[in-house]
Amino acid sequence: MSTSKNTTKDENLDPITGEPGSHPVGTALGAAGAGAAAGALGGAVAGPVGAAVGAVIGAVAGGLAGKGVAESIDPTAEDAYWGEHYASRPYVTKGHDYEQYKPAYQYGWEAHSLHADKSWDEIESELGKGWESRKGGSKLAWDNARHASRDAWEKIGAGKPASTSKVI
Repeated sequence: MSTSKNTTKDENLDPITGEPGSHPVGTALGAAGAGAAAGALGGAVAGPVGAAVGAVIGAVAGGLAGKGVAESIDPTAEDAYWGEHYASRPYVTKGHDYEQYKPAYQYGWEAHSLHADKSWDEIESELGKGWESRKGGSKLAWDNARHASRDAWEKIGAGKPASTSKVI
């Protein structure tokens, strides 16, 4: 008797078009940021009506931009990569399983998609402040988790395997 594994890759299908690559978080964040900026500009130029119109136009444009940035990162592939490679990283405490580090890796790759225009050093303090609300079931303190987050950040930013990333 043979058994078969379900190896279907999560393609992040768009709920409307069915196309792969939908990243609702990136789309929403892009829409919110651009909508607010365009609304403020529209309000300054054309008053309340201009603010409303600017917000809608900005949200659409920002949503498309946010989706583009988020689509450059495949969360399924990143999770699989780190699940396979985390144990070889120099900061991993012997005996800690991947589930302790997974939220830190995810935090790093998601933060990079939101702050790609900044360096790790510019954003690390802010990430440290947000770690408690992002760590889920992980028992890692930020002092330990930051290395995994930085590793994921640098892997995304450099477009190369994380094994070449510098850890401080």
